Amino acid sequence: MYSEDRRMKIIQILNKTDKALSASYLGEILGVSRQIIVGDIALLRAQNNEIISTNRGYILKKDENKKYKEIFWVKHDGKRTKEELNIIVDAGAKILDVIVEHNIYGCIKADLNLSSRREVENFVEKLNKNDNRSLSSLTNMEHYHTVEADSKEILEFIEGELKKNSFLVNS
Repeated sequence: MYSEDRRMKIIQILNKTDKALSASYLGEILGVSRQIIVGDIALLRAQNNEIISTNRGYILKKDENKKYKEIFWVKHDGKRTKEELNIIVDAGAKILDVIVEHNIYGCIKADLNLSSRREVENFVEKLNKNDNRSLSSLTNMEHYHTVEADSKEILEFIEGELKKNSFLVNS
C-alpha cells in the first residue's frame, strides 16, 4: 500500500468511529508500525485534517454542523465521469475535491465543490472542452474524492452505489 493510500485509509477509519484509536491499533490494521502511523498522523495534520490526540489514541474532529466526510478511491474511464459524480450528488452529498497520487509529484489535489447535477454538468462540459484532461488521466484513471454528507448513512449509501456500479477500487 502506498503511503498516500495508507493516509487516506487512516482518515476513512477515523471518520467511521467516534472512539479514540491508538497508533498501534491503526498500525495493526494497516500492516505498518506504530511509528509509521504517528508520522502519517503528523502529515495528515499538516494537510489540515483535524486529528485530536488523546491518551487513548486519535480522534478525527467532526465539523460543528454535523457533516460527515468519506474519501472514496475510484477508477473509471473518462466517459463515466458524469455518472460517477451524479451518483454522489443525487444522494445529497457534496464532492469536495479530487485527489491523485502521482508517482513523481506525489499527492495532487483540486477542489471541486460539486453538490448538484447542474454543477456536475458544468464541470464535465469544461472538462470536455479544448481537449482538457482530468487529473485521473495522470494515474491510470485512479483517483480519490472527499465527499461530505449530513449523515454516515448517506455516505454508506454512496459507497454501495459506487460499488454496485463498479467505480470503487478494492471493492
